[in-house]
Amino acid sequence: MTTATAVITAPFSSDLRVGNAPPPALPQPRLPATARLFTAPDTPAARWVREHPRDPRAAVIEERIASRPQGSWFTDPDPLKVEDDVRTVIDAAGAQGAMPVLVTYAVHRRDCSGPSTGGTGDLTAYHDWIEAFARGIGSARALVVLEPDALALTDCLSRREQRSRLAALSFAGRTLEHHAPHAWVYYDAGNSGWRPARTMADRLRRAGVEQYGDGIALNVSNFNKTRDEIRYGRSVIRELSSSRLTMVIDTSRNGAGPSRGNPACDPPGRRLGHVPTTATDVPGVDAYLWVKPPGQADGCTAAAGTFDARYAYLLAR
Repeated sequence: MTTATAVITAPFSSDLRVGNAPPPALPQPRLPATARLFTAPDTPAARWVREHPRDPRAAVIEERIASRPQGSWFTDPDPLKVEDDVRTVIDAAGAQGAMPVLVTYAVHRRDCSGPSTGGTGDLTAYHDWIEAFARGIGSARALVVLEPDALALTDCLSRREQRSRLAALSFAGRTLEHHAPHAWVYYDAGNSGWRPARTMADRLRRAGVEQYGDGIALNVSNFNKTRDEIRYGRSVIRELSSSRLTMVIDTSRNGAGPSRGNPACDPPGRRLGHVPTTATDVPGVDAYLWVKPPGQADGCTAAAGTFDARYAYLLAR
């Protein structure tokens, strides 16, 4: 298969327009609007709340962040571990009657030399890893965000490495289609402030999105306004000349839009965005998601991947 809401942005209507033109013809969302997204008990915010029950910030963080569905990221490059880790999330989501959002983040040289650099050692190791990841999903329903930044960051790689990365993502899509037939797979497509739509469409095409993807994921870990991401997503899909691809948008931290100068590393003054839902009422937009767990640092206010309670509290206020 290929409560305190003052900080939450309002939903978009189905007649959203780009400029003065009507929106391009896009398919209706693939995911049912009534789908229940999985709220994991061990998100960074939930763990912090349990460990700091008397902290004066705990109630706000619990109510506005920990209680919301968020993405489960899989970053450990060990293929022997990822299958069990994925199955654990799948089983917990099944017990809730919910669908998990699973984020693969293990491609070789992910983030290049950035604060989240790492991943599997080479292309062969990634093949083993993604096969194990897919087996962990099995016949369950899941929403997969495939390798955030992997396509947008290919400029940092040599030509040979670029070819290897595109081949790795194509293999990942094909593997998920085979081993996880009831998963919806969204190839990460960066965000509206990064690569031109034509450039991103070309990379997506070469990575197999037209054959193996259900759509594209936008704004992961970023702060751009939802409206801008919809415009960009439509432009990318139009460049792909696709009549079936859709999109999901990370709204975890975009309630106030990007900061001045658009720094992407823990900028101050940001807010939570639209709550996670598959009921978007926007043609071609399958879901608003909190792919990036709010409060998890980018590497500036705290080490990348660690929970920063101060930042989380400011997002939630």
